[in-house]
Amino acid sequence: MLTSLPPKHAFFETILYLIKTYDHLFIRGVIITLMLSIIGTLGGFILSLFLTIIRMQKIDQRRDTITSKILKKFGHITTYLYVTIFRGTPMIVQAMIFYYGLSGLNIPYWEPLTAGFFVVILNTTAYIAEVIRSGINGIDKGQLEAARSLGFSFNQSMFKIVLPQAIKNSLPAIGNEFIVNLKDTAVLSVIGVIDLFKATEQATSSNFRLVEGFFIAGIIYLILTAMTSRIIHALENRKPKKGRGNVYA
Repeated sequence: MLTSLPPKHAFFETILYLIKTYDHLFIRGVIITLMLSIIGTLGGFILSLFLTIIRMQKIDQRRDTITSKILKKFGHITTYLYVTIFRGTPMIVQAMIFYYGLSGLNIPYWEPLTAGFFVVILNTTAYIAEVIRSGINGIDKGQLEAARSLGFSFNQSMFKIVLPQAIKNSLPAIGNEFIVNLKDTAVLSVIGVIDLFKATEQATSSNFRLVEGFFIAGIIYLILTAMTSRIIHALENRKPKKGRGNVYA
């Protein structure tokens, strides 16, 4: 068993030493990275549904009241600006602005990890909203019109008829967003979040074996993304249960 740091030329021995000595740091980093990615993607997915509904609201010049037209127009502008800003700026910049910008307000429990969840959710919402909107645009408009003719409201038609199909069609892209979050959460280390990237920095700060340490981190990231890709692929190819018809056929 390795009890002391191997010489610099012993690459794989150094890797084994780092794993044995700093396993607790790597494990903690993986857990935090997974938490940020899972909660961030789920939270962003839920918020993106409402964001998409607001963006898809159509202004009826004949039936809508003036107030309704103003609210819908305001919703269109607000959601467009939201998506544009969060897709057009790096997550690392958003993290710096939100964490340090809100730190002075003495918000309870406003810590690096809390800010990290906040930033990932807001960032992911913008990307998934665009993914779902594209999925909705790919669905025959006649289905929405048929639902409205049967007495469904716009929101009922969207949530019960259109969105389930759009989400199913968008599943690969949503899964890719989760994979992106697995890797992009590394930027949150700038505000002190102890994810896998930051944990690797801590494990190599005293021994200066950066290459070996981040080689381990790279392998872990690769395993996480490969496992996620397999799960997404399995969900895409999942066959419907027998006895259930295709509602939207």
